[in-house]
Amino acid sequence: MKVLVIGSGGREHALVWALSKSKQVAKLWCAPGNAGIAELAECVPLQVGAFEAIADFACSKQVDLVVVGPDDPLADGIVDVLEARGLRVFGPNKAAAEIEGSKVFMKELLKKHAIPTAAYETFDSPEAALDYIHKQPLPIVIKADGLAAGKGVTIAYTYEEAEEALKDTMIELKFGASGNRVVVEEFMQGQEMSILAFVDGETVRPCLPAQDHKPIYEGDKGPNTGGMGTYCPVPHIPAAIVEEAVKTIIEPTAKAMVAEGRPFKGLLFAGLMITPEGKPRVVEFNARFGDPETQVVLPLLNTDLLDVFNAVVDGTLDQLELDWSDDAAVCVIAASGGYPGSYRKGDVIHGLDAAANAPETLIFHAGTARNEAGQFITNGGRVLGIVGRGDHVRAAQQAAYAAVKQVSFDDMYYRRDIADKALVQVGN
Repeated sequence: MKVLVIGSGGREHALVWALSKSKQVAKLWCAPGNAGIAELAECVPLQVGAFEAIADFACSKQVDLVVVGPDDPLADGIVDVLEARGLRVFGPNKAAAEIEGSKVFMKELLKKHAIPTAAYETFDSPEAALDYIHKQPLPIVIKADGLAAGKGVTIAYTYEEAEEALKDTMIELKFGASGNRVVVEEFMQGQEMSILAFVDGETVRPCLPAQDHKPIYEGDKGPNTGGMGTYCPVPHIPAAIVEEAVKTIIEPTAKAMVAEGRPFKGLLFAGLMITPEGKPRVVEFNARFGDPETQVVLPLLNTDLLDVFNAVVDGTLDQLELDWSDDAAVCVIAASGGYPGSYRKGDVIHGLDAAANAPETLIFHAGTARNEAGQFITNGGRVLGIVGRGDHVRAAQQAAYAAVKQVSFDDMYYRRDIADKALVQVGN
């Protein structure tokens, strides 16, 4: 089969890497890709928003499957455009992708179908939102309604922080039109867990659970990012809770989308909070693979990823069971200094070959390019996802950080506590 992957980040590198292992894949393209992806697939200089140009390319090359990585094109209807041209696409259509594209839609869907989530209210007026917040206990969570590159969420610990967040989001429109409405919801405490699930209408095939680290600084301090690292599985969260999350949240959500006339076909990402009482509740849903969760989940999938994609697209997921490795994986993000604020590009990256040579190490490029001398250089905030594998989380963590220490570029930053939460609680 000939396959085209849409996107340019670490998630897409992981997707391309997994697809490149399939004996069924004869040709791989990625649009626009990055310098690391270019070592596995032919990169095509088409931006993710150029739907018609992507459709023209896919038709001209007789592409058998298009895999859409990022959230923005899904929310904007890329699947509808490509399918209208007769192309097979892995990813939800525009109506289904609204589960991520609008937090207001998502919260109202959950409320209507009695799926557990945080108490909330929605507002299109900053004054009304602030008035409501002053009547609620702190901390409180403020979310831009639309997509904001993973950064449109503020946990306000003071009323001043809440006012500042509303000003940034709704008045100064820091996240553009995404901030025209906000969701204000109760702050949930507990352990976060992510479950990626392949969904074909009402059929759900969950992946192994993972845990992301959103804040920039160690100890989960500082502003949110797109994700500074992750690990899989989550040994400190009992299997019974993971099963409950699938049965009480993911499967009912898939059925709810069918009931709403928006059947979901693709990868549904459930961001969950496990309360101190051990009950899973929805924090958010994404309509695509998570980044950097994909970088630790796919290396543990024994099943041919192309088989899974085809089953979802063809409506035969109920005939497929997923096979998983017993190993663990830990991903540490190497970021440019200053991220998630302003940062420099163009710094030469050293040590990649040495780091990648270890059999237990994978390096996924997120924001990289090549300079005129052919050297890898930084080209984004999150530059690399450095993954270690092992037979348990501690071994995977040690492999990841051993590789991190071999890589360097000017002003490189990474968190040193990725996966510590699991190790503190289970001891291995």
